[in-house]
Amino acid sequence: MYQAKLITHRGKNRIAVYFENKPELIARFKKLKGATWSATLKVWHLPDTPTYRKQFKIAPAVTQKYNAETLLKFKQWLMSRRYSENTIQTYLNALSVFFQFFKDKLPSQINNEDIIVFNHKYILTKQLSSSYQNQMVNAIKLYFGIILTKKIDIAKIHRPKREKSLPNVLSKEEIKAILNSHINLKHRAMLSLIYACGLRRSELLSLKPSAIDSKRGVLLIKLAKGKKDRIAPLSEKLLVLLREYYKMYKPKTWLFEGQEPHTPYSEKSLQSVLKQALIKARINKPVTLHWLRHSYATHLLESGTDLRYIQELLGHRSSKTTEIYTHVSTKSLQNIKSPFDDL
Repeated sequence: MYQAKLITHRGKNRIAVYFENKPELIARFKKLKGATWSATLKVWHLPDTPTYRKQFKIAPAVTQKYNAETLLKFKQWLMSRRYSENTIQTYLNALSVFFQFFKDKLPSQINNEDIIVFNHKYILTKQLSSSYQNQMVNAIKLYFGIILTKKIDIAKIHRPKREKSLPNVLSKEEIKAILNSHINLKHRAMLSLIYACGLRRSELLSLKPSAIDSKRGVLLIKLAKGKKDRIAPLSEKLLVLLREYYKMYKPKTWLFEGQEPHTPYSEKSLQSVLKQALIKARINKPVTLHWLRHSYATHLLESGTDLRYIQELLGHRSSKTTEIYTHVSTKSLQNIKSPFDDL
């Protein structure tokens, strides 16, 4: 197997060909007219000719230009509909991969049978997850349903069966160990707020100081996932921690700012904060920030909170999304007596 793409080398258009470093393959490639090794780029390359383009399945320049233009048009449409930056980037990346797979075709030439071929030869061959395939389906359906309504019947594009994986949950003891592991007040406040209010990572980093309403004892989460506002209760214990944090750091624009004033704390740094906490707490599980949100929901359910309230607190559109926590709650399971005990 090989991969080929257009490059510019020393001011000339060339076709770079990537293949396994085997003597027999190199010997075959060197026989091609104009074949050259680039020590700088670490790749074999050929002159950009129609014959080589056809042989190595390089899309015509017009196809590449069209695809770039159509992705830009799709991006502008998504932005005009106020899709989040993460969603826009996810859809553009998905379509870019899809168009690259059919690099010898214009989007208007792609049909439903091509999508089945793509699923088999790309998604399944690479053993990509059903969630990735579902993202790809979302991008394809939206693009061909809105931007290019030709060739493809979007109603016939099937989705993969969803993987029925359960959310990862930590015990209250583990949560306590994580939250108490940091001496740094800002680090402790960030992790505590994620767990205490069931926040997503992006929601925490988007908070402004005005989001805290200490008189009402609530946190206002603006334009969360799905462009929805919601509120979460703040306990007096958490308010004490946040007041202490505010007095020490005096955040200006964002509740949690980076090293420079008026700049939000970075996602990478926040992940590092959790990683350090896990090391100090001696927890060896592959915990992510989202585990804190899952744990919040599960612990609420185990303490007797109605599922409808948990749905509102988490900002779920559907109650079915929230119901998954009933499968990881141990409250009911603890009342079941194992037959093993009667042996």
